[in-house]
Amino acid sequence: MLLIRSTLFFIVMVVTAILIAPLAILTYPFKFPTRYRLISQWARFNIWWLGVTCNLRHEVEGAEHLPRETAIVFAKHQSAWETLALQVICPPQTWVLKRELLRVPFFGWGLAMLEPVAIDRASGRKALQQLITQGKARLESGHWIIIFPEGTRMPPGQRRRFGYGAAKLAEKSGHVVVPIAHNAGDYWRRRSFVKYPGVIKVKIGPPIETKGRKAAEINEEAEAWIANAMTEITGVVEEVVERKKR
Repeated sequence: MLLIRSTLFFIVMVVTAILIAPLAILTYPFKFPTRYRLISQWARFNIWWLGVTCNLRHEVEGAEHLPRETAIVFAKHQSAWETLALQVICPPQTWVLKRELLRVPFFGWGLAMLEPVAIDRASGRKALQQLITQGKARLESGHWIIIFPEGTRMPPGQRRRFGYGAAKLAEKSGHVVVPIAHNAGDYWRRRSFVKYPGVIKVKIGPPIETKGRKAAEINEEAEAWIANAMTEITGVVEEVVERKKR
């Protein structure tokens, strides 16, 4: 039954992505808030559909910590679930992502309409400058920015040291950082087709002030909060997996 339910979820998710892509392109003449409100309905629908088909839902602790002002979200990254759910949980947003994703048929077209911070990871220091320049512009326009500082999806029980770029953007922009932890990887596993029933727990931390602080200090506080929150959620202290040297 898990396979059947997961297949039904997947088929509808793909079909709706194909259907909404042309509509997303048609939103180009509108301003970002209107575009976001229309396009993000796809994510909202699929989070609802996930609950219907796979009996996978979520609960949020700490929603009162979401500030009124524009913020940068440092989120735990375990699965594709959070790319959908954060659109339901947080204010209108855009994401830091690999530029190649914008070339993906249908899905990438919709992403492009949401003005992501699309960087070329292979360009080294140039990618950092792209992140800071584009990120500051999005923040000044009122967009929240979602960043996964670990840089890739990590399996449950493991974590990776945070990258430098996200914290550098926070340092340069002065916008607060909102740390978010969750255990989505226990139910929507990395590289797994099957979705398991249950309730994903999401914890939102108090905003971290960044004005007058260095990137390393911001990173240390955010990483420590998320690591502690993950232990509270799962009861397990995550193993640190170091980044591979290029």
